[in-house]
Amino acid sequence: MASQKPIRIGFVPEHYLIPLHLAKPYFKDPVELIPFPSGTGHMITSLRSDEIDLAIGLTEGWVAGLMTAEGQQKQGYSIVGSWVQNSLRWAVVTGRNRDDINTIEDLRQHRRVGVSRIGSGSHIMAFVLAEQKGWLKQDHATKSEGLVLNPLGPFKDLRDGVTGQGGQAPTADFFMWEHFTTKPYFDGNDAPLKHIGEIYTPWPSWHIAASTKTFPEPGTEPKLLNLFDCFDRGIRDFNNDTKSAIDRLVKEEDANTWLKSAQFFEKTRGVDAPTMDGVVKTLETAQIIEPSTEVKDTSGIVGIRREEA
Repeated sequence: MASQKPIRIGFVPEHYLIPLHLAKPYFKDPVELIPFPSGTGHMITSLRSDEIDLAIGLTEGWVAGLMTAEGQQKQGYSIVGSWVQNSLRWAVVTGRNRDDINTIEDLRQHRRVGVSRIGSGSHIMAFVLAEQKGWLKQDHATKSEGLVLNPLGPFKDLRDGVTGQGGQAPTADFFMWEHFTTKPYFDGNDAPLKHIGEIYTPWPSWHIAASTKTFPEPGTEPKLLNLFDCFDRGIRDFNNDTKSAIDRLVKEEDANTWLKSAQFFEKTRGVDAPTMDGVVKTLETAQIIEPSTEVKDTSGIVGIRREEA
């Protein structure tokens, strides 16, 4: 008899995914955890190409991937679960050697932004920042004039992009990434990056997406329901002993600061529909998706509706 095919779960290798690793002993079905250092945009592509079955990524990335004109045609996944309740703190950084960029306001003259992939959280939040600062024109057709996008790839490539490599000139003026993951690279005079500001997502920062091929009826799929139970147990173990969890999986002097703001959903199954509506409205304002985009029941934004407590 052939061995059972594992459920392939994609994740961004950051400390918000610690409970996923703690959930591993509870999985009843074979599971393969696959890291995606290049972020949510890459996981969207992999869900659509049947390279993974489930993924934990940034809320705005999942929503944008489904609600752009191209995304509505491709779909390929639905948002089925909730992971992190708190907002995500994005650091805005440039190269340490950029004497002409010291604050976010300096970016009015330096608009080349490095992003991991088009449609990723780093792409979307750059436009949210630009909208907040008034850099984008109101005409939706000219949405790209406020920023010059440079897709560079994973975190290391973004760092190299703003500092330059091998004597080459930087290919981006700034990029945005999760604060605590980025901090070791801008903390100290010898660090390669320079912190010039930050921005917070106005929504719960991490959600769970499922392949519509693997889980066509996510609300009734036994294997998926079991995974939610395992995720809940991993989060419960994390909350019951945060120090041991941190010591096991990350060595980070800022762990206590991060823990003060980190808040996971105790029940991961399901998505809050009003939250998703709020994300859509923000993405419309930031000109990531078309104005007055209609959220339909078939859009995948709420693959499983979150039950009231």
